Amino acid sequence: MTAAAAALASLLGQLLKYSPTDMELGLASSRSALLTAAAPPLASPRPRSSPSLQIQNHIYSMPALSHKAHTPLACQASLATKYMETPEIVDLDWENLGFGLVNTDFMYMAKCGPDGNFSKGEMVPFGPIALSPSAGVLNYGQGLFEGLKAYRKTDGSVLLFRPKENAIRMINGSDRMCMPAPTVEQFVDAVKLTVLANKRWVPPTGKGSLYIRPLLIGSGAILGLAPAPEYTFIIYVSPVGNYFKEGLAPINLIIEDNFHRAAPGGTGGVKTIGNYASVLKAQRTAKEKGYSDVLYLDAVHNKYLEEVSSCNIFVVKGNTICTPALEGTILPGITRKSIIEVAESKGCKVEERPVSVDELLTADEVFCTGTAVVVSPVGSITYLGKRVEYEGNQGVGAVSQQLYTSLTSLQMGLAEDRMGWTVQLN
Repeated sequence: MTAAAAALASLLGQLLKYSPTDMELGLASSRSALLTAAAPPLASPRPRSSPSLQIQNHIYSMPALSHKAHTPLACQASLATKYMETPEIVDLDWENLGFGLVNTDFMYMAKCGPDGNFSKGEMVPFGPIALSPSAGVLNYGQGLFEGLKAYRKTDGSVLLFRPKENAIRMINGSDRMCMPAPTVEQFVDAVKLTVLANKRWVPPTGKGSLYIRPLLIGSGAILGLAPAPEYTFIIYVSPVGNYFKEGLAPINLIIEDNFHRAAPGGTGGVKTIGNYASVLKAQRTAKEKGYSDVLYLDAVHNKYLEEVSSCNIFVVKGNTICTPALEGTILPGITRKSIIEVAESKGCKVEERPVSVDELLTADEVFCTGTAVVVSPVGSITYLGKRVEYEGNQGVGAVSQQLYTSLTSLQMGLAEDRMGWTVQLN
């Protein structure tokens, strides 16, 4: 047997040792050494760009950093020490990539127990995790998530967009939900490790992005209503295309005057998982009627704009751009914040204040912002049976187009980042 054949036989033997239960959360630490010694099994069959994808992964070491807790509840975070990078690009139909889950290779995982310390995070194969039926997240909804993207530049390197902002928002949300949170440093480090471990899934330039989903969940078992005794921080990724099938084309919204997304004193201003399940009924009804999504009003006066199911709303009138102020019921979107700063840098006047339905219906232009949609122009609004349409170049207003081009050019590395928002990997 040749040396190459012997090495291949040894590798296959190691791979065959895995069983479905090896994917479970409880066994992650026991196999960390094997993950850094051999190429791991994929979570499910997927197309490959070439047989060479299976041959070699590049393993790098990261120096450990020290971290400070943000509150007495916060965990003392430690960093993952190794990750695996696969530089090739997967052979997918990038031209028809929608916004849906594509199983990738690895996910990041770290635990935090009653002692308030996160375990050293590690990369494990993407797949199911084990949870007790009495886990805090399953019974009481104690969970948060984030969303951000990675983009491939024309030179093959990868950019992250404002990951520290996501880390800060998770810390703020964790305080509201009585959860410990990873520090900014651990959050950003974990995002970098996860993206590099799944680098071959980052779409080619201009074909989409790698959506990054950090999760913080109460994974510990508990019966009475109280904070969970254990927490798990997970990051997984998926290549995505446009969130709305229209792409950069006008969407059609309907104003919801019966259901409300959030109320004063609630959790509308943090990215907790329960905020999203509550919009599904109104969203489904709207889509059955042919609308793209739902725009919600405030729960007190029922006349001021709040936000769309998963994105913020902007109204343009003359030379002024208005968006609802952040007063605890609206999520502080990172794309929202970025668009405001980009608009102001271009000399636009931006107002954050209550915006009424009447202003919306008489606006010159309307658009939405969010991590998934980036900037999405609104072609029409329907309210109490009345439909108002907004003019533009094929339904796309001049302001929407300018801000979309400016922000996406920066995110993809096609324009100079004078804001200092992007983080380049490798």
